[in-house]
Amino acid sequence: MHIKIKEISTEALAYLGDCVIELCVREHLVGKGISGSGNLNRASLLFVKASAQARAMQRLLPLLTEDELAVFKRGRNMSGGNVPKSATMSEYRAATGMECLFGYLHVLEKSDRIKELFSAAYADVEISKN
Repeated sequence: MHIKIKEISTEALAYLGDCVIELCVREHLVGKGISGSGNLNRASLLFVKASAQARAMQRLLPLLTEDELAVFKRGRNMSGGNVPKSATMSEYRAATGMECLFGYLHVLEKSDRIKELFSAAYADVEISKN
């Protein structure tokens, strides 16, 4: 990406990060042999719901560099947004911070770090093929 990281708003990083996380989830589920759109969509909720992302971030916090932690906090502290009924404000903010972090890593073209953090974040998620 040819965009300077300092020129990207927090909202834009979170928007981009949402897509990055979604792609990681889809690749992970397909790689596990899950098929059928209904099965895939149900399984993806274990990863993309705000509450799931908030739990994932708790596992990631000790693994983050100083810069990554700063980006997460920047996203977490961003104002606004519509909190889904299935999440608390705290969960929603943590999920937004996670999205911001993954957007940041994508812009810096750190695909190995994205894969490493995604794996660590969801290491305990068990999914069935049906």
